[in-house]
Amino acid sequence: MTTVVPGRRTRRQSELLDRLLSLFLTQGFSRFTLDDLAAELRCSKTTLYALAPSKEQLAVEVVKHYFKNATAQVEATVARQTRHDRRIAAYLNAVADALRPASRTFLDDVSTFAPARSVYERNTRIAADRVRTLIEDGIASKTFRQVDIGFAAEMVAHTMQAIQRGDIARRTGLNDAEAYRELASFVLHSLRVD
Repeated sequence: MTTVVPGRRTRRQSELLDRLLSLFLTQGFSRFTLDDLAAELRCSKTTLYALAPSKEQLAVEVVKHYFKNATAQVEATVARQTRHDRRIAAYLNAVADALRPASRTFLDDVSTFAPARSVYERNTRIAADRVRTLIEDGIASKTFRQVDIGFAAEMVAHTMQAIQRGDIARRTGLNDAEAYRELASFVLHSLRVD
């Protein structure tokens, strides 16, 4: 077995992670064995072991890879906006766009596998903090009406956590991407100065 070396990945390893991510987003990861993955990707198990020492740790690496890519895309989208109201809408809509390719199977696998779930939870907390900052910026620029920032941020954070846990999907039938679009619309219309 090859030893996993922390740090930068080779181009081949990054490409393999991208292929694994595409596979996992559509089919989830819990049903696959390392043998299945090696056959599906037409690579050796040794190649997969170079990414992570077990299938479970490989799933976590792929989930981390997903959120790293999603964060970069979301922040690039926000950076293109100059108006505060458009920045928060761009942020939440970009999160929705990032979640769109994720099948219910993938999200359920993430939810039921504690190490992957903790990656999603951590990213949801970071996203909620980012929304808080965007709300603060909007209030400071007088683009948003004066509200209790702590309350508004907590309301958004709790909704984001409910989306992440699958509560919103169960209660409303909205998938995660649709729920983030609705959240963007609600937040923007609730905060904007008329």
